[in-house]
Amino acid sequence: MGEKAKSVLAFDFGASSGRAILGTLEDGKIAMKEVHRFSNDPVTVNGTMYWDTLRQFYEIKQGMIKAKRCGDFESIGIDTWGVDFALLDEHGELLENAIHYRDDRTQGMIEDVFSKISKERLYEITGNEFMYFNTIFQMNALREKRPWMLERAKKFLFTPDLLGYFLTGNQKSEYTMATTSSMYDIRNKQWSKEVADALELKEDFFPEVIESGTVIGELKPEICEELSIDSKKVIAVASHDTQSASVAVPTQEEDFIFISCGTWSLYGTELSEPAIGKRSLELSVTNEGSYGGKVNFLKNITGLWMVQECRRQWIREGQEYSFGELEQMAAKAKPFRSYIDVDAPEFVPAGNMPRRIREFCQKTGQPVPKTVGEIVCCINQSLALKYRNVLEKIEFCLDKKYHRIHMIGGGIQSKMLCQMTACANHCEVMAGPVEATALGNLAVQFMALGEIKDIKEARRIVANSENVMSYEPRDAEAWDAAYEEFKGVLR
Repeated sequence: MGEKAKSVLAFDFGASSGRAILGTLEDGKIAMKEVHRFSNDPVTVNGTMYWDTLRQFYEIKQGMIKAKRCGDFESIGIDTWGVDFALLDEHGELLENAIHYRDDRTQGMIEDVFSKISKERLYEITGNEFMYFNTIFQMNALREKRPWMLERAKKFLFTPDLLGYFLTGNQKSEYTMATTSSMYDIRNKQWSKEVADALELKEDFFPEVIESGTVIGELKPEICEELSIDSKKVIAVASHDTQSASVAVPTQEEDFIFISCGTWSLYGTELSEPAIGKRSLELSVTNEGSYGGKVNFLKNITGLWMVQECRRQWIREGQEYSFGELEQMAAKAKPFRSYIDVDAPEFVPAGNMPRRIREFCQKTGQPVPKTVGEIVCCINQSLALKYRNVLEKIEFCLDKKYHRIHMIGGGIQSKMLCQMTACANHCEVMAGPVEATALGNLAVQFMALGEIKDIKEARRIVANSENVMSYEPRDAEAWDAAYEEFKGVLR
């Protein structure tokens, strides 16, 4: 008889929900089984939007209990969104729950940071585009508005690092997550003393950075006893969810471009070294660490957040459409009537998204979408055209041309968006896998355990494990004309 197939457990936290997924490697494929799904809702208290950190840890425990019922597993890996963090005191105790990146504490902080270190110098060091929620701007808000918190804090940990600390007692920061902060020297692969000094942050405030695929430690004995499970390895996967997803791009090509599509869309390519220069600064393209010490050269784009938020508004109004129903209604709407800049600031907050879309179209002198289908069609075609705009920027920065796009993540369940992306970008779109983030999390664990040789083999296994659909471009003239109109609404 052959050796028994090994299983590992991935925790994949999204902005509104999380999952525990048991992955088993057998016969050159990774089979996945969702053993636990849970809500991951922010909680607003006294005007501050927090993550429910302790509840997140509770759900990890529940996931381990349920996974055990399905069979043994070797290790645990956690991935989440980037940038958010919590503070620990000198005793390693949590000072308060992590604050949500959509909290408004960072208003005015970008300009304030640039008064302490120039925009050009900050980009030269970190390679990060300047998003209002980046860790540096959250940290500066603490410095300016709540300095006593930083005085009490001994260490900060990003969300997946914090959950790993709760499990093992070891305070480490994983490489891909550290690079989302705008405080990490992307070239020299270390925290930037210059940035720390500009924010008056102590050197020992920064956790040790470890490579993706490093074993953080073993489960604490008291957790094993509480849950009645054997000791497990806790592995720092590519813990920024974008980078977990990029591990699962099912290609054997060294040079490829991908869109990780979900609440956010991350459009980029994998490089050996960061691309930092005048072009990338002017076009605000980011460099973030990826598995194996590489760098993903990316643009952050608002993704299906707008469709999700519209759906929430329609539910509040008593119309509970499924995403499939929304797509069917959008397919019946007349295309190329009106466009929005999906990254416009008015679309960032939660709330009545359909109204804001109508107001945007009215202000820009376009036909105002009235029906549900017209609004969803407007979002999808605008997002596809924004992808084209971003592709042009990436190609300009790198002096390259791409003719195939890999689309991965939950957003590819929208066949309309995949087809529109192929048409708008004049590229073949290879769509899959849907569960890219979880697959990447699992694959890094298997690599850390020696079950998968390297990332090339991991991507081959992913390609064997999931169906990938191809979408060919069409209607080139119509989409070119639409793109010219779309460029008129960009901010």
